[in-house]
Amino acid sequence: MLRRLLAAVAGLLPALLTVPAATAVPAAAATTTRAACTDPAVQTYGPATVTGAIVGAAVHDGRAYVVTRGPKPPVIAEVDLGTRKVIRTATLPDGPAEGAPEGGWATAVTGGKVYVGTYPVPDLYSFDIATGEVKHLRSFGRNGGFVWSLAAAPDGTLYAGTYPGGRVFEYVPATGAVRDFGVLAQGERYVRAVAADATYVYAGLLDKAKLVRIERATGKVTELASAPTGVGAITLHGERVLAAAGGELIDVRKDGSDLRRTTLVEGSIDAPAAMEDGTVYLTSRPDGTVYRYRTGDTAFTKVADAPAPGDESRRIHQLDADTLLGFAGSGGLWWLDLRSGTSQFVDLLEAGLPPGTERVQSMLLVPNRALYVGGHFVMEVRDLRTGDKRRFRVPGEPKDLVRRGEKIYAAVYPSGQVISIDLHTDEVRGVAFLGHGQQRPWDIEYDPVTDKLLVASAPLGANLKGALTVVDPDTGAVDSYVDVIPDQSLMSLSLDSGRGVVYLGGDVLGGGGTPPTRTSASVAAFDLRARKVLWSVDPVPGHRTFQDIKVHNGLLYGVYKRESGAWIALDLATRKVVRQGTIAGYGELTVHRGRVFASVFRGGGNAYQLGTEAKLLATGLGDEWYTNPQLHFEPGSWYAWALVGRELARIRLDPSCPPLTIPPAGS
Repeated sequence: MLRRLLAAVAGLLPALLTVPAATAVPAAAATTTRAACTDPAVQTYGPATVTGAIVGAAVHDGRAYVVTRGPKPPVIAEVDLGTRKVIRTATLPDGPAEGAPEGGWATAVTGGKVYVGTYPVPDLYSFDIATGEVKHLRSFGRNGGFVWSLAAAPDGTLYAGTYPGGRVFEYVPATGAVRDFGVLAQGERYVRAVAADATYVYAGLLDKAKLVRIERATGKVTELASAPTGVGAITLHGERVLAAAGGELIDVRKDGSDLRRTTLVEGSIDAPAAMEDGTVYLTSRPDGTVYRYRTGDTAFTKVADAPAPGDESRRIHQLDADTLLGFAGSGGLWWLDLRSGTSQFVDLLEAGLPPGTERVQSMLLVPNRALYVGGHFVMEVRDLRTGDKRRFRVPGEPKDLVRRGEKIYAAVYPSGQVISIDLHTDEVRGVAFLGHGQQRPWDIEYDPVTDKLLVASAPLGANLKGALTVVDPDTGAVDSYVDVIPDQSLMSLSLDSGRGVVYLGGDVLGGGGTPPTRTSASVAAFDLRARKVLWSVDPVPGHRTFQDIKVHNGLLYGVYKRESGAWIALDLATRKVVRQGTIAGYGELTVHRGRVFASVFRGGGNAYQLGTEAKLLATGLGDEWYTNPQLHFEPGSWYAWALVGRELARIRLDPSCPPLTIPPAGS
């Protein structure tokens, strides 16, 4: 399937996905000792990673409708379920609010139209099934918001669950009238799921972990159930509401009585869907196994192995008595035969979905050999010797990458898993799960002295306690140090392997959704031999979040996210700040040839050298990284691999040269 996918993508975008011989990556030049200031400053190589990933999905009258994730503008695609081909596409244009949509988690079908709620501008669009016309209908907030969920009541009225206000909005298609039901729970930010019937709207709250009911006529809010974690999906059948909260399925009558709870042995619940006979089908994350449940069951019954292993399920729909249709977040559809348990998978790129350029999650340079670029459930590899590209699936978003011998290790969201990738075969294998609710890994490093992987992570949801996890890459054994910096998650780590110490950078906000107990982000030194914290300090009072830290020559350099752009150099001997300043924004640090560099968001996308002060090296890289802007220097030169916009670029960052002003990608 991967070979067919590569062929399909290459056929669709030859100019974008193949590096011509005349512009092949200059591997030999990578080892030059110095680039003159007159040498080419910037070379671009097309999209860093392309995707067919989807978020929202719906089914109507023999057609599936999916909305892409990541590319600008997002695409809504119509799939003929008989031929299993994409037969029509349209783009979602920019609305009047600042910023452009990148996808639509929320979809609903009513009145001959598909409705889409978007992010990171929380807007509502319609797609007319008969004419293909797309219209922008309404904005529910400013740039940085989400329409997380969308449901149509039997009369066609739409209900949208939003972020960051934690509100449900009502939209009447016939008149365009909008009603705001207000704050559903004090301090709530996410209405992650909604469902509606003739009388009520049902909402799943992520931060406060509650299932609530809203009376449509009066707006009265009633709590139906509390949950062990955030409520992420809701389905209705008859007089019952069924809601997924982590690994627990809440099954309760619509009046709040007869509450039942059933829990997966392992993992969390994805995409529960109630069928006409009351059977609820669902998948488990991260493995993707399909289960069924009926009211009265005390456990889930396995139906089939994963049709899309390691993937996210966006929606499940019953096509007929014997067939389930599933939507995989990485960009695929699967058909499951309920009688035999066998399944078929169709990649949407192979089915005709136009590939879109996405924002990059992570990057790793294997010098003179290859560049690895992490996207959404995909890894793209560019051969630096030939310019050839290839891509393969991975089970999630690789938030950070590190090399150990002939393997690359990735820390993956949302599963909180560490995976390995063989440099020779591209074989992907699971190594370990972080566990303890640590689903948001931010940083991974390899300690050659102990031969262990070190992962810094944050929890998901209303939890302040992050973790340092020590992973044995051969056995998968995990040692977890939860709350290693009290009431802070970990955003970054930096290893001094010679001293056996790893330094940790904290964030007082944790997973978000619960008030912090501390006001200043800490730096802690952790002894890898004794497995204990040696010391902890808050370098700058009131600065709440480190984005990255890096140790070099007895100093710990740090870049803050809150306050954005503040940077420091901390003397490790005295634990005092000896240098500090402000740069355009936050991002990632790297040490190369005895110097410290920073690549940051804001200001058009800037690169700096940090010393006694910050020296601007380049501007115009853009703000298109999904995680942290990164620089990956070639050994022995001042050339670094990075992004210009969403294009892969090789940039001269010689500190002795004048600052670069990089033109926009493609200009």
